[in-house]
Amino acid sequence: MSPLVLGVLPWRVRPAPGLAAWADRLEDEVALAASRGANMLVMPEYAPLQAAVQPHPDLAGELADGQALAAEMVAAAQLVARRHGVWLLPGTMPFPSEAGPQNRAPLIRPDGRVAFQDKHVMTRFEAELWGIRPGRPPGVFDTDWGRIGIAICYDLEFPALVRAQVAAGAWLILAPSCTDTQAGFNRVRIAARARAMENQCFVAVAPTTGMAPEIAVLDENRGCAGVYGPVDRGFADDGVVAEAAMDAGAWLFVTLDPARLETVRAEGAVRNHRDTPPAPPPCPAAVFA
Repeated sequence: MSPLVLGVLPWRVRPAPGLAAWADRLEDEVALAASRGANMLVMPEYAPLQAAVQPHPDLAGELADGQALAAEMVAAAQLVARRHGVWLLPGTMPFPSEAGPQNRAPLIRPDGRVAFQDKHVMTRFEAELWGIRPGRPPGVFDTDWGRIGIAICYDLEFPALVRAQVAAGAWLILAPSCTDTQAGFNRVRIAARARAMENQCFVAVAPTTGMAPEIAVLDENRGCAGVYGPVDRGFADDGVVAEAAMDAGAWLFVTLDPARLETVRAEGAVRNHRDTPPAPPPCPAAVFA
């Protein structure tokens, strides 16, 4: 099996009202990445919502239009993935459900078939201002390079969620994110590095970047594309596989080989993957004597 060439896009947000404008940009970005030999592409959380821009910034209107356009966005992305023969996560979008709107990431195969991962834990903005509801718990996806997982932004900050995916065989976690402050992005980046270290896996973060005051939900965006791995033999001393400049908007391409993880899990200085307790141990109060 050939190593995976992963493309991670820090999507620079700019208004593109309507489905056609977003689909045109998606086509251009995917065509560029495919021309560079990328096999799998990941784009940020809520990036497609630039298609739902309103005459004036309007959170409720953007949510309503995002849900109305979600199925068409997925269909457009399926056409692009098939045309270029790539695995594609085109960003996340709010989908309507009986429980309320849910933040969902489609992963599209090169033949156009699609499967989904829902966000499981909502930020305060999502829960309190948008009413986004928790979706299905973390799952895994079978690909040409083995199993991978998707952890949408805030989900990455909860070790048990990613650990469940790794325990089910995921060697790579795709993490589409959307953060509007440096602190918010740092939480995602620190979480990505921690999950990669403790699971001896790869984690790829794709954030939104740039300023777009015309779009209420995407008005300010901070972040950088990054891919992180174990902090051990055969890897960088800080675990950074590759990282773009802060707030840049260009593709980051990384070649990843799951065999490297098998080696470090067996021969590394530590065995975090093996030694992680299956559940938190009892924590009794100490007795002073």
